[in-house]
Amino acid sequence: MDYNLLLSIVGGIVILMTLILYFRIPAFISLLIASISVGLMAGMSGEAIMKGVQNGMAGTLGFVATVVGLGAMFGAILEHSGGARAIAEFTLKKSGEKRAPFAMLVTGFLVAVPVFFDVAFIILVPVTYALQRKTKKSLLLYGIPLLAGLAITHSFIPPTPGPIAVADIIGADLGWVILCGFLVGVPTAIISGPIFGKYIANKIHIEAPPLLTKKKDSEALPGVGMILLMIGIPIVLILFNTLLNSPLFEAYVGQTFIRIKLFFQFIGHPFAALIIANLLAWYFLGIRRGVKKEQLLGITYKSMEPAGVIILLTGAGGVFKQMLIDTGAGAMLAESLTSLGIPLLVFGFLAAALIRIIQGSATVAMITAAGMMAPLLIAAQYSGFETALLVIAIASGASILSHVNDSGFWLVSQYIGMSEKQTFRSWSMMTTILAVCGFLFSMLLFLLA
Repeated sequence: MDYNLLLSIVGGIVILMTLILYFRIPAFISLLIASISVGLMAGMSGEAIMKGVQNGMAGTLGFVATVVGLGAMFGAILEHSGGARAIAEFTLKKSGEKRAPFAMLVTGFLVAVPVFFDVAFIILVPVTYALQRKTKKSLLLYGIPLLAGLAITHSFIPPTPGPIAVADIIGADLGWVILCGFLVGVPTAIISGPIFGKYIANKIHIEAPPLLTKKKDSEALPGVGMILLMIGIPIVLILFNTLLNSPLFEAYVGQTFIRIKLFFQFIGHPFAALIIANLLAWYFLGIRRGVKKEQLLGITYKSMEPAGVIILLTGAGGVFKQMLIDTGAGAMLAESLTSLGIPLLVFGFLAAALIRIIQGSATVAMITAAGMMAPLLIAAQYSGFETALLVIAIASGASILSHVNDSGFWLVSQYIGMSEKQTFRSWSMMTTILAVCGFLFSMLLFLLA
């Protein structure tokens, strides 16, 4: 083992954590400084380091920037149209009061596909207030399932930014990631959502805040069928493209099938699929509902603010990955893990979990762990399905134990109305259950693959 390379990896991570936690330097700059430090400690020349920074940034953002940007604009139009509320009201109407926790889980699961976690939570939390006032049960009975659905989709299922970034960094196909995200996410959501929610609601009774104003009648919301169609179109197109190009259809070589395959390779690419979804949303949720073009333009421009942060962080994560490759530290680490018998799935989960617990940001944890993982996969012979499960394992680790250094902790505490201790017992525990279940189900599918 080259201890100089090992020291460069450890030193880079220590520098990253120190800059973020102690000096409060933005994660984007911290990741770049940590990446450059890895190169310097490994003995690279200044010119080679800067070339690696350029290559890492360019190689990552060509895909991620386009997908995250398109996804953010789509989500902004959906949010403005009232689509999230439409899904919530529909699921609650169909489920009834007894199955309301599962309805909130499903609502969170669906809405978080196009809408950022914090935005979706703020939009939907009033629905949990209304349920609590009606049933007089603990707000956590409905809030925890909603949060579980939001958190799982946000972490596991593209086109949300986190899994897109990790998939691009480690070279996973988005279609397989979507499929694995659903396979792992559904049982994980049930355990960490309604099941844990029922348990913790019996331990902690939280009441909804008092009504400040009389509730207004709902304005005309878009049809729930249309909203589900809008969300489903890009996902289905991407999945079709993946399935048609998978080994399941290798035997089909007819001219008609080849044309179908080429057609879905085009419209099923994430770029095309999200452009189609945006155009449909622009018209059906905007123009057709009387929204002015200038207003739609303003909505989409505003959506670029949070997307820009994700894009820059992802690019910096690509730089970190590139530096590990260029220095040879990644290859050395791969050899060490092989000799120690530590599976890459376990390494990805533990690396993401450690970084998440130390510095709080799930996005930074996912991107940093993916950057560490990417060089280890260069010589590995994993199928598309197995590589996608690595993405889910990293995402699971990055979801663990949200606490005081995570903005989500305070968002949940404020809106649910809990003390720090209550938030630890409910929200922090839920994210830990989610992470552990996600990892275990990923490991199970990986062993069966």
